[in-house]
Amino acid sequence: MATMKALVKTAKGVGNVELQDRPVPRRSQPDEVLIEVKAAGICGTDIHILHDAFPYWPPVILGHEFAGEVVEVGPEVTRVAIGDRVVGEPHTRACGKCHLCRTGNRQICPAKRSPGWGIDGAFARWLVMPDVLLHKLPDAVSFDEGALMEPAANVVQDVLLRSRVEAGDVVVVLGPGPIGLVAAQCARIGGAKAVVVVGTDKDEALRLPAARKLGVEHAVNVQKSDVAKLVGDLSDGRGADMVVECSGAEPAINQAVSLIRKQGRLCVIGMTGKKSISFTWDAAIFKDCRIDFHVSTAYECWDRTIALVAAGQLDVRSLITHRAPLAEWEQVFDDVEHQRGLKALLIP
Repeated sequence: MATMKALVKTAKGVGNVELQDRPVPRRSQPDEVLIEVKAAGICGTDIHILHDAFPYWPPVILGHEFAGEVVEVGPEVTRVAIGDRVVGEPHTRACGKCHLCRTGNRQICPAKRSPGWGIDGAFARWLVMPDVLLHKLPDAVSFDEGALMEPAANVVQDVLLRSRVEAGDVVVVLGPGPIGLVAAQCARIGGAKAVVVVGTDKDEALRLPAARKLGVEHAVNVQKSDVAKLVGDLSDGRGADMVVECSGAEPAINQAVSLIRKQGRLCVIGMTGKKSISFTWDAAIFKDCRIDFHVSTAYECWDRTIALVAAGQLDVRSLITHRAPLAEWEQVFDDVEHQRGLKALLIP
């Protein structure tokens, strides 16, 4: 039996991740394709799984952000062909029958088991996916950029399609990691007149300078700057029209409420990794603000994201700081976790 190297979460518990020889996956359904993975991105979810802080079903090959080339197709595949360059929505095993699936929300189906945590994922040379979840990459988009489509699509959905930046908005982004840097760009794409990206001392070395390189005019350290005064000055004293919370940090989440204007929008993306936090509930009530929680990606945001990257309006390439073989996964995971990098790719 042919084998491949794969990065596997072998058992429940902290750690228990290792590089193993695993069988090359085979198509089992007529609508499935075999994909040769060309690049796969490390997500915060992968770090959470390493530390036993996210649901998963071991043993499982990690990785859900990927781009690759179709090398085999089943007899009922109609949307892609051998040789196509593709990315994929990680919504495998959604039931198709529940209320959520029937209303076009398969991404939050309770039965969903995505690659990388529910079923074998993309930190390996080969991956099997149903063709209904695949999107073709145009020639203008590289495999490396394609591997960032899944996180970017999350932000496009959250900031542009659901919470909806509007022309002339003042937008504050809390947390200058990869998601926050995409959110800042999306705010500009949506017509924001001013974008403020907020970090802390630990973001001074890499993340805040990266924001400035991407054209963010207000990339500030909350520990050194009066963010509330800056937002007030930019908004004629009203407060931010939208705050995009990307950090998952309890102080930032509560700061979001203080920065938002009355009837503003709080776009929640960052996960805390905790069962509960302290939240300024009454302050949010008196702001009469809208709070939108977001998870995963719906169909529409994928093609929109690909189009934005292909047109050069959304820059994901500049976020890539690491590109390494699977064998170097430990060092790359550690760099990502301790903010010595932005977005890291593993190349199977």
